[in-house]
Amino acid sequence: MITDIPTQRPATPLLDQIDSPSDLKGLNLGQLQQLAGELRLYLLFCVGQTGGHLGGGLGVVELTLALHYLLETPEDHLVWDVGHQAYPHKILTGRRDEMLNIRQREGLTPFPDQAESVYDSFGTGHSSTSISAILGMAIADQLQGINRKAVAVIGDGALTAGQAFEALNHAAHTDANLLVILNDNDMSISPNQGGLATYLEKNLREQALTNPVMPLFEALNFDYSGPIDGNDLDLLIPALETSLSKEGPQFLHVRTRKGFGFKPAEEDPVGYHAITKLEKPVVNSRPNIKYSDQFGQWVCDTAALDSRLVAVTPAMKEGSGLVPFANEFPDRFFDVAIAEQHAATFAAGLATGGMKPVLAIYSTFLQRALDQVIHDIALQNLDCLIAIDRAGLVGEDGPTHSGIFDIPMLRTLPEVIIMTPSTLDEQQQMLSLGYQYSGCAAVRYPRGEGVKNETPLAPFAIGQSRLIRIGKRAVMLNFGPLLPAAKQVSDQLDLGLIDMRFVKPLDEKALIELVNTYSSFITLEDGTLAGGAGSAVNEWLLKKGHTIACLNLGIPDRWIEHATRDEQLLDAGLDAHSIQKQIEHFLKA
Repeated sequence: MITDIPTQRPATPLLDQIDSPSDLKGLNLGQLQQLAGELRLYLLFCVGQTGGHLGGGLGVVELTLALHYLLETPEDHLVWDVGHQAYPHKILTGRRDEMLNIRQREGLTPFPDQAESVYDSFGTGHSSTSISAILGMAIADQLQGINRKAVAVIGDGALTAGQAFEALNHAAHTDANLLVILNDNDMSISPNQGGLATYLEKNLREQALTNPVMPLFEALNFDYSGPIDGNDLDLLIPALETSLSKEGPQFLHVRTRKGFGFKPAEEDPVGYHAITKLEKPVVNSRPNIKYSDQFGQWVCDTAALDSRLVAVTPAMKEGSGLVPFANEFPDRFFDVAIAEQHAATFAAGLATGGMKPVLAIYSTFLQRALDQVIHDIALQNLDCLIAIDRAGLVGEDGPTHSGIFDIPMLRTLPEVIIMTPSTLDEQQQMLSLGYQYSGCAAVRYPRGEGVKNETPLAPFAIGQSRLIRIGKRAVMLNFGPLLPAAKQVSDQLDLGLIDMRFVKPLDEKALIELVNTYSSFITLEDGTLAGGAGSAVNEWLLKKGHTIACLNLGIPDRWIEHATRDEQLLDAGLDAHSIQKQIEHFLKA
């Protein structure tokens, strides 16, 4: 049992000889077991150097080895759901030495990526897509007369999502040759919630570990086998061989332990789901507060005053700052597992029943619940506050997790208000405004730390902006947390500066005054330009018949790859220097 993360590259003589899965074919069982130990130790070293997802990968070391030992990848299809557990897969498929630059600019992506390697059959950053994808691949092979294996590895957390069951249901009506492996470790990021988790655990308690009856998967027309110990190669390899030899939809249930082999991760699988680099950052004597923590404090304070407040999250309790609320108000906290669509409609039902739901969700995952927000919340004008965390560029997790599309998604919905705080104080007031609003309101805020206002923030109403600076020629209209850069540039170029605060409704009174004062507008946001806040300003100008020149600054129409958030902003042209250069060019034109 490993107790510490290595700070120096460990000796891995057998792993050093593995440059592709074909190098595994000649190994015997004893060598595979030795390789598992070396792979686990090397994984710990790499993640200690770079930060990243750890617990899931530690748990599937043996499963990864067994799959690549038996399959003929990359010819055979192998899809890892979500990708949190794909680091061992990357190491074994020719990317061993590159692991030390994973999640860094121009380094390996944090998730499987078709463009990165032929061994990555499908890109997976969001959960619960693997069965749909592998079924499509299997049927495509069938239609073309190609004989290949098709395997999807999905966790019990990801299996709680509706899409996974939609795919299982469809697969039941095909004769496609595919194998779905359930990697069951009782966890998503935090312990699993819901009836499926209870069902799986009940079967393990009450049935023998050899070929128990699993009516759920049998009813879906899958040939079920398991559960088996997924960390035991002696059991795993023959079980996989049997499943891979059969035709039609197969289902193999393996039990793994998240963080297996590393004592701290086994004891704290939530804390070791992902880690930061071992090197500690310089401690600030006056640390800033995270937006998520501020939200967590606000929701507790508001719940203490209003018994109607209920908090809903789709498996994001820790990241959304809801742990204190869950502890203080357990009867009013609902973690619905990885089920974003259900979370939105469930919130709509709570509102219909007389409660005041607060839906805490990351921007990138709100994408999955758009129809439910439109049809079930907004169309019915139900009271629901959507607290959108991780809005904007999020850094090392890359484009699968960037939260840059929420403004265009929500801006077209009638009577929905959208707020973009630039400081923690604004976030606090906006959450309260959104909670009190009769209808659907969204507050979008970034990942990480925020800043306080330099002077006490006066109360403001819905749709009310704030004048920060009067300048010459042009005025900057800032939406959200890029305000510090906007202040720096406006000082350098003597520009007017407005903290708009609201994408919808826009402060039309302020806009009218600005049109009569300035000859040029510059909008600034940390979301996609297409359909974003700048587009809202352009539409208003056109509607009112104003021909004023306008420069829109935001995320350009391309994917911003993984890097630190500051590097991503530089890539997008949204650092202070790039913003200034673009404005200077615009004003000279």
